[in-house]
Amino acid sequence: MDETDRKIIRALQREGRLSNQHLSQRVNLSPSPCLRRVRNLERAGVIDGYAAIVDQEAYGLPVTVFLQVRLDRHSQDTVTAFETAVAGIDEIMECYLMAGDRDYLLRVVVASLADYEEFIRRRIHKIPGIASLDSSFAFGVVKRSQVLPG
Repeated sequence: MDETDRKIIRALQREGRLSNQHLSQRVNLSPSPCLRRVRNLERAGVIDGYAAIVDQEAYGLPVTVFLQVRLDRHSQDTVTAFETAVAGIDEIMECYLMAGDRDYLLRVVVASLADYEEFIRRRIHKIPGIASLDSSFAFGVVKRSQVLPG
C-alpha cells in the first residue's frame, strides 16, 4: 500500500459516496487506475465495506454508555460464551478486548436510561461468567472520526 492508496482510503472515509470520477480527481489519478486501486484495496480487505454514518440521536438512540466488563474466569468456555453473546446484541456497537483490570469495553447505545436498565437486566445479566460491570455515561461528544490518521 503506497501513499496514493492511503489518499484513496482517506477520501473514501471522508465521503464514501464519491464517484470514481470525483475520487480520481481528488487523488490526482485518471479514472481507470483509480478504480483498479479501489478494487485491489477491496479484494485485499483493506477496504472492508461501505456504510452510511447515521446520527444516533436523530435515529432515536441518544444515550451512549461505555460498559466495562470483568469476567469471573478466563476459561475458553467463558470467553467464547461472552463473545458469542455480545456479537448477537444489537445495542452493543463495539466490543474491545482490553488489557488491565477490565476484560472488555463495550460501547452501548440506547434510547433512555430506562432502556439501559432493561438492557442490563434482560441482556447482560443473562450472560454467564460476568464478575463485574462498570457503566460510564457519555453526555457529549468532543471528537468522532471515521478517517484513520495519515
